[in-house]
Amino acid sequence: MDYQNLEDYSQGWIFRHRELPVPAELMADIRPLTVSSAMQFWKSKISKEATHASHFLGDDWPARNGVWKVRADWQKRWESEDNQLPEELDFPDWEMNTQVFFCYDHHHVIQTSWDTFRKCWKNFLFYDDEPILLARKRSQVARFHSDGSFETGSH
Repeated sequence: MDYQNLEDYSQGWIFRHRELPVPAELMADIRPLTVSSAMQFWKSKISKEATHASHFLGDDWPARNGVWKVRADWQKRWESEDNQLPEELDFPDWEMNTQVFFCYDHHHVIQTSWDTFRKCWKNFLFYDDEPILLARKRSQVARFHSDGSFETGSH
């Protein structure tokens, strides 16, 4: 996979926001994929045809019945001073160094560690238009909705 510099990434401002600044040591662990790598990742892990979650077809795993098991709220925690990840998102078998991918659409995928995501999850959710969180070699997934809710499940 190829990565682009976070400084050059069009959505990189979410990690430099004055109200939620990300420490430099964590910024180094936030790696946006290049557009071509993001498209390749999206096609292999999310959907071969849909370019965004709003375009999923019935044969895309996120659109299948039975994938999503738990629905909860992220917005209240996001708006609070509490930076803890909502407990429904705390996947117990994900180690801190597990590589995770936050997938906004077929052009925007960010790779980081589970530890960094847990510490900066509010930054990732500045864009909340149906992004999907998944990890390398793990079946658990999460999908975030702009109404302030999220779902977790397995694919």
